Amino acid sequence: MKIIHDPLHGSIAVDGIFLKLLSRHEIQRLHGVKQLGMANTVFPGANHTRLEHSLGVYHLAGRMANALHLDDDETKHVRIAALLHDICHLPYSHNISELYEHVTGMDHMETARALIKGTIPTYKERDEDMLGGSPTIAELLESNNVSSDTVCDLIAKPRSVTDGLNAFIAGSGRQSFFSSKDHLHQMIHGPVDADQMDYLLRDAHYTGVAHGSIDIERLLTQMKVYNNTIVIERGGVVAAEGLMVSRALMYTSVYFNKTVRIAEMMLSKAVELSDIDMGTLHLMDDPELRGELIEQGGTPSRMIRSLMHRRLYKKAFSVYSIDLDEEQIGNIVKYSKYENKKKLEDEIAEDAGIDYSEVIVDIPSRSSLLSTAKIGKTDVSIYYDGRVRPIAKISPVAKALQSRDTFDWAIMVSSPERHIEKVKRAASSILNL
Repeated sequence: MKIIHDPLHGSIAVDGIFLKLLSRHEIQRLHGVKQLGMANTVFPGANHTRLEHSLGVYHLAGRMANALHLDDDETKHVRIAALLHDICHLPYSHNISELYEHVTGMDHMETARALIKGTIPTYKERDEDMLGGSPTIAELLESNNVSSDTVCDLIAKPRSVTDGLNAFIAGSGRQSFFSSKDHLHQMIHGPVDADQMDYLLRDAHYTGVAHGSIDIERLLTQMKVYNNTIVIERGGVVAAEGLMVSRALMYTSVYFNKTVRIAEMMLSKAVELSDIDMGTLHLMDDPELRGELIEQGGTPSRMIRSLMHRRLYKKAFSVYSIDLDEEQIGNIVKYSKYENKKKLEDEIAEDAGIDYSEVIVDIPSRSSLLSTAKIGKTDVSIYYDGRVRPIAKISPVAKALQSRDTFDWAIMVSSPERHIEKVKRAASSILNL
C-alpha cells in the first residue's frame, strides 16, 4: 500500500490492482496534462493535473461505493473506472478535443477503450526499449479478476436516465427504463458523480474562485440507490442545490471565461494548422505538444509562442443569445458544426483581408443554442415519502438554474488587436447581425 497526500481529500490509500494501474505509463502521462488547459492564462494557480484529478475521483468513487453499500466486485470495477476515466485526455485537456474528434471520429472516452484494449498504440516508438512487451491494461485487469469490458463501458458509454426517470415519476410505475447496473454508470457520469464533485472542488481550489464549495459529507450520507438509479434523500436537497449552483457558477466564471476561451481556441487553431499526426495526440503531454508546435515553425510556432507570452487575440465581435430571436439563433446554429465554423472563419478572414489563422470563431454547441441542454438541466433525483421527484419540482433554485445559459454569447469572433475593426465589420456583414 502507498499513501498519497492530496490537498483536498487528505490521505488517499492506493494498493493492489489500483497501485499497479497507477504505475502504468498511460496514467503517468497525465502528470503532464493540466486539468484546466489554458486557464492559467487567467488564473495563475490553475496548474493542477489530470493525474491529481483522477486520484481524487478514484477516492470519491470509493467513498460513494461505501455510502451506497456496493459489494466488493462492484466497488472494485467502479474505482478502477474512476482512476482510468481520463486516461486518454489530450494535451491541454478539452481544448483540442473538437479538432481531434473531427479528424479521428473518436472522443477521448472512446479512445480510452481503444487504449485499454491495446488496439491503438500506448506509447511512442522511442520508448520501445523501455515499454516494449508490456501487457495491455485489459490484460492486467483480466489477470486480476476484473472485467475490462465492464470498466470500459463505465468509462466510454455514459447513459442518462433522466427521460426514463421522469417517465417513471410521472406514474408509469415501470422499471424497464433502468438497466440493472445503471447506478454504476451514474457514479462516473451522473447528476451527482465522483467526477464533477472532484473537479468542482479541485478547480475552485486552484483557481482561487469561491464558487466550488460542495458539502460532500452531506451528499454521501443522503445518497442511496432506488430502482437502480442514484437518488438523494430529502435531507440532502440543500447540499444538492449547492452542487448545482457551484457547477453553474464555475462554468460561467472559469470554464467559459471569455479570455480562457480565446486562449483555448488559439491553441486549437495552432494544432489545426500544424502537421502533427492527430492519431498520436493521446500519447503526448502539454510540454511535448508545445515543443512540437514550436518545432513546426511558421504559423503554428507563432501562435503557440504568442500564447506563451500571453499575446492573446481580442474579442472583435460578439452577439448574446438573450438579444436574438429564434430566426437569428437558427442562422447561427448552422455554424456550430465544425466544418461550417471553419468555413465561416475563412469567409471572415477573406472579407477582412487577413490570414485565416488570425480569425477565430467560438460558438456554443447546437444543443446549448437551442436551449435543450443547459448546465442545470440534468436533474438530481430526490427521494422522500416513498417517491422520487426531480429536484426542480421541489427547489426554486434548481428550477432557476435550468433556464441559465452556459455561455453568455451566441457567437464570439476574435482576432489580433490590430485587426479588430476589420474583423468586426466582416463578421457583422457576413452574419447579417
